Amino acid sequence: MSGLHLRGVVLPDGDQRDLWVVNGRIRDREVPGARTVVDGGYLLPGLVDAHCHVGIGMKGPVDLTEAAEQAVIDRDAGTLLLRDCGAPLDTRPLQERLDLPRIIRAGRHLSRPKRYIPYLGTDVEDPADLPAAVAEQAAYGDGWVKLVGDWIDRSQGDLAPLWSDDVLTEAIKVAHEAGAKVTAHVFGEDALPGLLRAGIDCIEHGTGLTDDTIALMATSGAALVPTLVNIETFPGIAAKAEKYPTYATHMRSLHAGVGTTVAKAIEAGIPVYAGTDAGGGIAHGLIVDEIEALHRVGMTTEQAIAAASWSARTWLGYPNLTEGSAADIVVYDTDPRTDLNALRHPKLIMLRGRIH
Repeated sequence: MSGLHLRGVVLPDGDQRDLWVVNGRIRDREVPGARTVVDGGYLLPGLVDAHCHVGIGMKGPVDLTEAAEQAVIDRDAGTLLLRDCGAPLDTRPLQERLDLPRIIRAGRHLSRPKRYIPYLGTDVEDPADLPAAVAEQAAYGDGWVKLVGDWIDRSQGDLAPLWSDDVLTEAIKVAHEAGAKVTAHVFGEDALPGLLRAGIDCIEHGTGLTDDTIALMATSGAALVPTLVNIETFPGIAAKAEKYPTYATHMRSLHAGVGTTVAKAIEAGIPVYAGTDAGGGIAHGLIVDEIEALHRVGMTTEQAIAAASWSARTWLGYPNLTEGSAADIVVYDTDPRTDLNALRHPKLIMLRGRIH
């Protein structure tokens, strides 16, 4: 029986171990004749981008060829599992490619007419139809549904919720009954109480979290993916929105306070995971930037790595480096727990047991 052999410090447990790989799966027991491809270093479960968009480019939707190129950029940064939080493109053909990261699809964004980026989501004309639209996306996606929780309402000149509380409660109930989880894009403060009380499973961005909604979120068990790389775009968004001065001021304020906001969420025990919001205005392959940003706002280096590796994989239902699990492994020469910059220099990337 042929196979591959890796020896090094395996995270998160930190023990020096030997792993063997046969037919893309990890084995803990020696495989005779296996070829040693790693002898020394640090072995991490493949990195995770818990919020990205494969299929969205700078000018909107892209074709499958460009979407695959985006996924390769992520793979080469060590990101081997992507939670795609909404895309206008059917990326199921990419899931069949063994050279591309695993993709968890959330279907298409569900929004209201003129209340999101054009051509990216599915507009729900009548808010009462949201539960039916959620059911459709739950059937189409891979266990996640993405709502646009708030966006600028030009009639008000500021961020505002898209959905009423009663509609959200019914829509999230429909998703849960179908075995799917629901997440929502939320920048501001006002949409959060209704989403959290309705039983939402995750909040994306969450810049508008307050002490009250942080406490509510900590009790609800919902996760937070703050996309700190994306939040750095807020001043630029504000600069282009001077027609709506209240909105522009609001966006600048949310940007200024995000470090404190996320630090409070971490301290409150809310599960926080790494996501870059790659796609559109954010380049792919920036997961290490997001890990470093999480460290700056209060996570230890090990917590920040976990948020983009073993903890995120567990949250999304994927195993780590254990007997029988898929051989999705990133290897580094030096310990990233002592120097996060080591994550920028993978020694070896193995996806499905294949070396890239």
